[in-house]
Amino acid sequence: MLPEKTDGLLLVAIYRFFQPEKFMIRLLCIPVLILFLFYNNPPKDLPQTVTESRMQEFYELVKTPYKYGLILVPDSIANKMDCPTVFKHDDHWGMTYIVFDCRGYETYLAQSENLIQWELLGPIMQFSDTTDWDVNQKAGYPALIDYEWGGNYTINNFDNKYWMSYFGGDSRGYERGLLSIGMAYTEKNPAQRHQWNRLNNPVLMSTDSDARWCNNYTMYKSSVIEDNERLTGHRFVMYYSAKGDSLNTQSGAERISMAVSDDMVNWKRFGTEPLINHHKEICGDVVIQKIDALYVMFYFGAFWPDHQVKAFNRFACSYDLVHWTEWKGPHFIEPSEKFDNLFAHKSCVIKTIGIFYHFYNAVNTLGNRGIALAMSTDLGKSNLSFNSRVESYIK
Repeated sequence: MLPEKTDGLLLVAIYRFFQPEKFMIRLLCIPVLILFLFYNNPPKDLPQTVTESRMQEFYELVKTPYKYGLILVPDSIANKMDCPTVFKHDDHWGMTYIVFDCRGYETYLAQSENLIQWELLGPIMQFSDTTDWDVNQKAGYPALIDYEWGGNYTINNFDNKYWMSYFGGDSRGYERGLLSIGMAYTEKNPAQRHQWNRLNNPVLMSTDSDARWCNNYTMYKSSVIEDNERLTGHRFVMYYSAKGDSLNTQSGAERISMAVSDDMVNWKRFGTEPLINHHKEICGDVVIQKIDALYVMFYFGAFWPDHQVKAFNRFACSYDLVHWTEWKGPHFIEPSEKFDNLFAHKSCVIKTIGIFYHFYNAVNTLGNRGIALAMSTDLGKSNLSFNSRVESYIK
């Protein structure tokens, strides 16, 4: 039995909680409090590593051994197609990709009904004859795409806008000068060709005061997802490739790091060390998928000293979006065909109607660069080649 004094205090507390004029307000606050506690106290007991057997299961699950071949080719060897990003909007498949034409990168759009035959629509972020920070480089990657394995791959909006992260710069040439990450957006249909708007300034720069040792020289591709479970404590997560070094910034390798945001505009770096780091050459170009409780990071490696092929696609897995276990086995995709006998890299992997589609960048020893496709099912071979005639973009 409670002491008399404690018993009285308890009765007073119960009375005050159930006062009619305040009870409904308190009752309505309960779900808000629960949500607040959940999102600000994410689970802490998730494993930080993935077992070797689970990694092997995943590799066997999503292999795409059948190379269909080229699905997009440039109109000349002077133009280089790169970095496919596939999404869905209003039952139409869209793909952004970037084109390098000696001056710099621009971002283009294509559409498809079946993920194999693609129609070129044209540029959605172009060079600008201004003094803008990104006048000569605009390499874009649509953000907030549904990443559930076998899901709908819809591009979602936030704040009534569709978003695209991109790396930009004002120097001419192939990835020259200071490259920084910016954000573009549109309120129009993202699967239709039009020019996207851009924030006035970069959101992440290698010259930022909080730049880490591994991203203090220049920045490359970024990929933005929504952290639905708030595992990071924030709504949005950006995985990005960047180059840097603690002693000589320019001599550093390209590694994968992350940043977080709650509004898609203000971003801050997360953690002090890179997520994927092979100490030499390149790790980059992340795309995220989720299979059950496991997050999968597709990325590429290039020029690793202990690998015979020059550029190839790899993957890593995580339970919490922060700690990643790298696959140690065979490459997902590597050079093997006439059209990709130099580089086979830069993944965009999706599953729909029971088939795995692995879009990637194909580069041959003649210097041609286009978009290729490998699949889990043998659906034949593409008739496209780097000598194919490319129809003009729709005006």
